[in-house]
Amino acid sequence: MKALLTKGNQAVEDLVTQVKDRYYPAYHIAAKAGWINDPNGLVYFNGKYHAFFQHYPYNENWGPMHWGHVVSDDLVHWQHLPIALAPSEDYDIDGCFSGSAVDDNGVLALIYTGHVWLKEPGDDSAIREVQCLAISHDGINFEKQGVVLTPPDGIMHFRDPKVWRQANKWFMVVGARDQQDVGQVLLYSSNDLRHWNFEQVLAKTNDPDVYMMECPDFFPLGDKYVLLFSPQGMKANGYQYRNRFQSGYLVGEWQPGSPFKIVREFTEMDNGHDFYAPQTLIAKDGRRIAIGWMDMWESPMPSKADKWAGALTLPRELTLASDNKVLSKPVREIKSLRGDAQEFTRIELKSTKQDLQIASNQCELIVKIDLSKTSAERAGFALSASKDCNESTLIYIDNQAKRLVLDRARSGEGVQGYRSIPLPAGDVLTLHIFVDHSSVEVFVNQDQAVLTSRIYPTHDERTICLFAENGELVVEKINYWYLNNMR
Repeated sequence: MKALLTKGNQAVEDLVTQVKDRYYPAYHIAAKAGWINDPNGLVYFNGKYHAFFQHYPYNENWGPMHWGHVVSDDLVHWQHLPIALAPSEDYDIDGCFSGSAVDDNGVLALIYTGHVWLKEPGDDSAIREVQCLAISHDGINFEKQGVVLTPPDGIMHFRDPKVWRQANKWFMVVGARDQQDVGQVLLYSSNDLRHWNFEQVLAKTNDPDVYMMECPDFFPLGDKYVLLFSPQGMKANGYQYRNRFQSGYLVGEWQPGSPFKIVREFTEMDNGHDFYAPQTLIAKDGRRIAIGWMDMWESPMPSKADKWAGALTLPRELTLASDNKVLSKPVREIKSLRGDAQEFTRIELKSTKQDLQIASNQCELIVKIDLSKTSAERAGFALSASKDCNESTLIYIDNQAKRLVLDRARSGEGVQGYRSIPLPAGDVLTLHIFVDHSSVEVFVNQDQAVLTSRIYPTHDERTICLFAENGELVVEKINYWYLNNMR
């Protein structure tokens, strides 16, 4: 594998010379060049946070998956390390697919899916997927240990292991597609990471359209357990499930040796256009932190023209509400990126727009809107806007539909469409917004909902406008920070 890693790392360095700044993120994880998708192996190990990701280093398109690798002291300032895994053996020759990382008594262990096409590349009708192990004593260089788990008889789609330690055992959940094309999550246990015993079908979809439950993660939160996964095949239902594939969770009660008793049915984790395959880790202070892929399969990716594609979301702290809803908020460490600040108080608009004259290439906003006095049919923000505000990403209140909308109709190159959530109850709407060179993340009312979408503005100078159509918008306060680069 060593020669292949050297070749892959050199390919990235060769591509870097063609990467441009126009869409490249300032404070989100992305490869230096080439393609990335799912986050893998999120772990705190030997005083560092490690994040791996599915990576193709040779060009900007999906290809045989490698594991890219970044590290951080604080979940915010990330540094690239050499590629950790490359497809090299007969059991993973067509890809080192998604998986997880654990600290095995001072050894960093990666458990991943080895993928092999049995017919033509890309033909999902004939594949072999097995779970594999690789280990490292320095957290940088890894040695493959081979296959540690093969699929049950008759199952081909068997991937994305998530491993954790509990009750003096290792446990693993794996996504699977059974012989009837029904998605399920399988649970295994082990004493040594190398020999695994089947425990149970932890969950099985009751949606006849869902044929696969990818990228499962299973963890305690509050007094319950959360099964996080990405169902494939779910059909759109009104405002819900509009993306190519979804990501969400089930909440229930579980103990080793017992079935998973569901108390909250499937709920989407993010309501934007671009969120998939989230995975979690435990921070050094015990917080449960999630990171997702900030893109979507079969979506426009104009950054490919610049020899890179794909980014990861900001790290998000997860908590459980009393109604068993999983709440997400940006980790507090992001405050360390804050630079120049501005504050605006009591802005009132009536059937007009106003340019705030603040740069929005890379920034953070906390906005409080007085809903009791906002009567406009549509009212809100134009982000990453051109000077005339004709090209922009809109975040607005639709008072007729009583929804909060993220609209990409004029967001720039390639993208379109909108996503929305019911307008939260109450007199004050708080939006915590992060804008990067090609993304927007909107956290609603502290941590009640999130909308994450990629954008591709065609202009260099980007501002923020307020607007109100056919009525008033009353903004109590806006706090703005320029966000510094994470490197």
